[in-house]
Amino acid sequence: MLIMLGRPRWTVGLAVVVLAMVSPAWAMQAATDSAPTYESLIERLDAMPSTLEAQALSDAAQARAQQAAALPNPTLSYDRENFSGSGPYSGNRAAENTLAVNQPLELWGKRRARVQAAQAEALAADLRAGQQRWWSAGQLAQVYSAAEASERRYALATEALSLIEQDAQAVAALVREGREATLRSVQAQSEVESARATLDEARAIRDAAFARLSAWAMLPTPVATVGNSLLDREPKASLVQTNDPLSVQVAQAELEAASRLVTVEKRRALPDVSAAVGLRRFEETGDDAMTAGITLTVPLFDRNRGGIRAAYADQRAAEARLTAQKQAAYADRLAAQATLEASNSRTRAADSGVAAAEEAYRLSRVGFDAGRISQLELRSSRAALIAARNAAVDARQARVMAEIDLALLEGRAPFGETP
Repeated sequence: MLIMLGRPRWTVGLAVVVLAMVSPAWAMQAATDSAPTYESLIERLDAMPSTLEAQALSDAAQARAQQAAALPNPTLSYDRENFSGSGPYSGNRAAENTLAVNQPLELWGKRRARVQAAQAEALAADLRAGQQRWWSAGQLAQVYSAAEASERRYALATEALSLIEQDAQAVAALVREGREATLRSVQAQSEVESARATLDEARAIRDAAFARLSAWAMLPTPVATVGNSLLDREPKASLVQTNDPLSVQVAQAELEAASRLVTVEKRRALPDVSAAVGLRRFEETGDDAMTAGITLTVPLFDRNRGGIRAAYADQRAAEARLTAQKQAAYADRLAAQATLEASNSRTRAADSGVAAAEEAYRLSRVGFDAGRISQLELRSSRAALIAARNAAVDARQARVMAEIDLALLEGRAPFGETP
């Protein structure tokens, strides 16, 4: 929050006291429609559409794995032979009625291969659902921090306008006294108009950011302020991860599923076998007899060569994805950790820069009121203060983004919050 100074020197000291009370977090604007806290929104991950979609896909894969274990249904057939012909086969006297049950036999491991492939697909879908869950948590943190940052930038723009207006009034007084040229007053008014345009832009960005937060978190009413600060929260130290990153686990599961599908396609090239058992009744003698038979398909024309080649190609693609994920996961984690450490250092440096800019502007304003500092020097110190304030917000937002990237690699919610 920018300090507000009047021309009398006692107001300078009062502003410094107020500044010390609100720095470095800068007091949040009061609003009646406040967003829920970040922790409460994290607890609602299961109700978010992206999480629901991923969980539904996982449930569908689990159901397909269960269905894959089902045995094929038998076929019931009825045949009537040797009737309505000529000679001894005229009428129904020599008719033969056969009722048979035909059961497909999944030999050569066809059923086992199908079940294992479906189970591998279900495991991959479950891991993808977990990955989507943490991605949603990261998106929530990103939208939440963006709304908070836009709120702070709007507050900074508001007070920057007030500060520039005060300086413009001071310049106008000097012009009336003949101590400054009229050009200085025109320049000061130009700065005021520019600050007003910046404020309007900051207001539009803030409203859009809170609209996105309300939509993403599925809040019943639009919000105008955040529930608690995420920008001022320093991420906890990351623990050493012994397990593979979640992206690698997903790639491994997809490779396993692709390998299982190769076996399935190979089994499909083998003959299909069915066994039939029936009961035949001879109308002429009234006798009954059992029937039995075996049906065997001959893979003469279709040997599923295309399906097997396609399965092998999918397997090679999955192997390539796994290799790429393994290579990228280690580098991405090191990069995320380095970025987070750099963001922490950048935040501390930005806070120090804000403190220095505040003191420089205070001294410049005192010197300007005493006539020892020119308007250009005052404007320069004021611009440095505004830039330092915004740089501090940017540093905090960059720290949140670094924590989001690291949390996604480690399979958790940002800032260590687990739903």
